Amino acid sequence: MVLGLAAVTFVLYKIVKFVYNLLFGKVEIDQTGYEEGWYGRGPRPDNTNSSDTSIQPFKIHVPDEVLTDLKNRLQRARFEPPLEDTKFHYGFNSNYLQSVVEYWKTEFDWRKQEEQINKYPHFKTCIEGIDVHFVHVKPALPEGRKMKVIPILITHGWPGSFYEFHKLIPLLTTVSDDEDFVFEVVCPSIPGYGFSDSPKQKGFNLRATARIFITLMKRLGHKHFYVQGGDWGSLVSQFLGKFYPDRIMGVHLNMFSDRPKSWDILKAIVIAYFPSLIPEEEYKAFYPFKKLVKYLLQETGYFHLQCTKPDTVGCAMADSPVGLAAYILEKFSTWTDRENRSAPDGNLTKKFTLDELLTNIMIYWVNNNFTASARYYKENIGDREHEKIPLTVPSGVALFPNEFFTIPRCLATRSTTQLVSYTVMPRGGHFAAFEEPRLLADDIWKFVAIVQKMN
Repeated sequence: MVLGLAAVTFVLYKIVKFVYNLLFGKVEIDQTGYEEGWYGRGPRPDNTNSSDTSIQPFKIHVPDEVLTDLKNRLQRARFEPPLEDTKFHYGFNSNYLQSVVEYWKTEFDWRKQEEQINKYPHFKTCIEGIDVHFVHVKPALPEGRKMKVIPILITHGWPGSFYEFHKLIPLLTTVSDDEDFVFEVVCPSIPGYGFSDSPKQKGFNLRATARIFITLMKRLGHKHFYVQGGDWGSLVSQFLGKFYPDRIMGVHLNMFSDRPKSWDILKAIVIAYFPSLIPEEEYKAFYPFKKLVKYLLQETGYFHLQCTKPDTVGCAMADSPVGLAAYILEKFSTWTDRENRSAPDGNLTKKFTLDELLTNIMIYWVNNNFTASARYYKENIGDREHEKIPLTVPSGVALFPNEFFTIPRCLATRSTTQLVSYTVMPRGGHFAAFEEPRLLADDIWKFVAIVQKMN
């Protein structure tokens, strides 16, 4: 009897302790994984002090033989006819794909795009065995006017690249008549993307990315800086804010997702039945929940594939430029607006030009790094400890109404303790910097102005 009572008491104690820790327990930051790593070919060199830390100018120039090989592959492409009247509901419509490929073969001029991209200053520096590519743009300061130059690191996501920001950068580095500061922009390619090296070792995840970007900014002389991002860039930015709060002045996101805390789940249920508790624009982005879940199931098949077998799909993408284009461009249709599935051309050129879309595809093709970009999903799946850690630095969120996942402000305030700006945008989707650069730029300016006044 006594043993039975003791056992029941022990079980109850464990339950109470678990619930208390779940709701009110102190978060312990796991600092493992923040020591310098090595992702280059072969074993780490014995003498790490001899590593080259220099920053070298870089100019994009794709060899002619790569472009010739691409053209030959495009000439040999074959297509499976779509079912009648399926538009984009079954994925990328192959009838429209043929017209995209024809444009790619006959009108798209990579050398012209290459010249435009090279108008920005590009650099590379080796960090942890990886040559990291980045764009670094300093503002032109007006003579006789005192301006504070504020560094900001902007990070892309998948299936994008640094090129997503080509229209945003000048909007940040051009002096505003209304502010006494202007931005110095650092825009890196996540290793495995763009013109950065692909990691040669397992384990290159968000933790490693954040650490490498801290090192990059340190080499550029920036001890403190702002960060901005969407998609993977959103998570990289949150990692930087959570694990390096003494370095990060503020975090601005155009996609915000986080594992809900215990009370937040109850809040979300209550809001579902009482929509008037939150602004209508926020409600539309998250509810009705059944519709959101259905949409996510329709759009996230790629996620499961890349989290589990990235090298398998990578074999196909490395061999076929047409397959690569279909796989990636489909996301630029439905992630911009889910209603685009009902258009025979996916409304791809409603927000973008074919030149812009194909330039992004070319960045994947000429570097042959689709597989590396897909592996980033596998390296990060299951690592969710960071979600327990609150983001304590000043933060801002730009909610674009066609973003395929975000959370209302009221569900973000526990995990983001200084949410000083939350803007519901009038239009736009997942690729905010690419789709609506002016809207995003204005919100970044507004957010940083708020934080600067706070300080």
